[in-house]
Amino acid sequence: MAKISFYLFEKSPERQVESACRLCRKILRNAAKIWLHCPDVNMQQQLDEYLWSFDPTSFLAHGIDQVDAPICISPKLPESSEWIVFNFNSQALEQVTQFSHIIEIIENDESAKQVGREKYKAYRHMGTQPQTYKL
Repeated sequence: MAKISFYLFEKSPERQVESACRLCRKILRNAAKIWLHCPDVNMQQQLDEYLWSFDPTSFLAHGIDQVDAPICISPKLPESSEWIVFNFNSQALEQVTQFSHIIEIIENDESAKQVGREKYKAYRHMGTQPQTYKL
């Protein structure tokens, strides 16, 4: 069963893309592989561009649909469980047994929070105990 982590921005106006890049940088220090599950093409482009530029001292190695990169941005889900999956889809991932860790980033606006609540309920319904980190 996957560990499910919700990162909830209560006060910060930080965008989902920025948060994801900062979390990716932190996670990669532990040599993990990160999968950014992102069906939306515009969001894929934002993630791609931001991963190149958000840190002036280094970029995070990544690619769209490049499974050999440390960070893979893809509209599909990975086939192996070695990946930490960031879910940029509006639905909870039903494959909670396939991955070691699923990360949900919830922006500080009402529609994002409502989507987050629905995802949280769905994960609970699947028998997981999501962790919430308020930022």
